[in-house]
Amino acid sequence: MNDVDTGARPHLSIGEVLALLQDDFPDVTISKIRFLESQGLLDPERTPSGYRKFYDDDIARLRWILAQQRDNFLPLKVIKERLASAATAADLEEGPATPEETEAAGEPEAPEPDETPAPATTRGSHGPARGADRTAIAEALDRRAAERAASEAVSSLLGGQSDVSLTKAELAAAAGIAERDVEALESYGLVSGRALGRDVVYDGDALLVARIAAGFLANGLEVRHLRMFKVAAEREAGVFEQLVTPLVRQRNPESRRRAATRLDELARLGHGLHDALLRQALRAITGS
Repeated sequence: MNDVDTGARPHLSIGEVLALLQDDFPDVTISKIRFLESQGLLDPERTPSGYRKFYDDDIARLRWILAQQRDNFLPLKVIKERLASAATAADLEEGPATPEETEAAGEPEAPEPDETPAPATTRGSHGPARGADRTAIAEALDRRAAERAASEAVSSLLGGQSDVSLTKAELAAAAGIAERDVEALESYGLVSGRALGRDVVYDGDALLVARIAAGFLANGLEVRHLRMFKVAAEREAGVFEQLVTPLVRQRNPESRRRAATRLDELARLGHGLHDALLRQALRAITGS
């Protein structure tokens, strides 16, 4: 952690928060913090002139969100639901009350002068920010919680992640990759955008793929290596399609509901089988 004296000021600017977090989350950017706010995951207080003011609970909440994205690849929809079920941001500092919660905390860092003001809002007061004596901890979910998160992600397959709309630059910033990586993902058919006026925008599925791809890229794989996952998914979907086509052809709401339910169950089974077979193959590699 960097040590910066913020004096008696009880809050941090967005630039100070960025400097604070970059040791633990190198891919975080001001654009990403603003994006999380735009999606309703953060709600920092503002000065009368519209500048964001981050207090301890805001920083703890942001650390927890970033840890879930980095360690567990959770989509924002799932993160938002878990935050909504938590009592307060202070609970995150005190420690996880359930396997789904992760401990987080923050400390002040260097200022960043060129933040763009935004309309001021009013919110309740916060407690004073703590100094460099606070320890920032982000615990990964245990195995059961990780499996539950994977199950939740699979169950949302049919519904999609259309609640997100990002430009290429925003997608790259939110996923922590370069725009050229987004272009590569698109060239291999792993993500796709849609025209919105003069822009091309990407949905939440693209964001989830990009975040997972970022993990693979950080471990030395290239985008072209990820093509195998798309091929496997398309083959799996083709087999499942044959099973539900008779229901879909009946063209009535009940039949389509049954088809969706069956596809959801097949997706869960496919996910579980893939994990089991992959573990077997990895044990063969390590000799364990």
